[in-house]
Amino acid sequence: MRNVPLSEVDGVERDVLAIATDYSPGFLLDWHEHRRAQFLYGATGTMIVDTGDGTWTVPTAQGVMIPPATRHRVRMLDATTSSLYIEPVAVPWWPPSCVVVEVSSLLRELLLVAADLPAAYDRAGRDGAVASLLLLLSTLGTLPLHLTLPASADLVALCRDYLDTPEAGVTNADWAGRVAMSERAFTRRFVREVGISPAAWRLRARLLASIPMLRSQPVTRVASTLGYASPAAFSYAFSHEFGMSPSAVRRDGMSRHQ
Repeated sequence: MRNVPLSEVDGVERDVLAIATDYSPGFLLDWHEHRRAQFLYGATGTMIVDTGDGTWTVPTAQGVMIPPATRHRVRMLDATTSSLYIEPVAVPWWPPSCVVVEVSSLLRELLLVAADLPAAYDRAGRDGAVASLLLLLSTLGTLPLHLTLPASADLVALCRDYLDTPEAGVTNADWAGRVAMSERAFTRRFVREVGISPAAWRLRARLLASIPMLRSQPVTRVASTLGYASPAAFSYAFSHEFGMSPSAVRRDGMSRHQ
């Protein structure tokens, strides 16, 4: 199925429904949730998935697993997607929170085939076999391309503002001042809610922001935009944070470079 709203087919008695969708550049799929578990694959472009407790950056040709009944929104940066909507009983192993995963070449081919399946496909025939193979999602490797958000509304506001404009010059003192706290008390509170320091959080936010940039800009320009003194310094930070080099981000997907 292509460009079909899930609501039109959700009631069809099939464990797996596949829908491919084209989005205009910068399209925001606003807050919503699904009864089914969702595997969202970005065939082109980059996707940024937000929930109430985190944000996930999904590079070209990779995917994100979204739990059922999870309120989320997705920003599509030149993205063409393929989604699998899966009955929760068929995937009891599904992760309890969103996870970005590496998509194998086999799964990519299956997603291409699945996009042409009707909603009420023949479960006993070739189409049913394709749907069964798609449940191999449990074997996919994960990518650490996410940020946890704090529990408190005032800290969440700081973080979301920073995600919109990830400037290198922002300090812990700046953030502490915005919530009328001392820097020391603010840092303790942030670590307690998020698990890492605010400086480490901002570093990861800037590095995640580089992923869509790297698809169309040279490393030199991306490094400069994000406040790094040199491309080498940026590349080291990126590799240290994510276990892969910036050059692994490309139009046809990502590959690990340890």
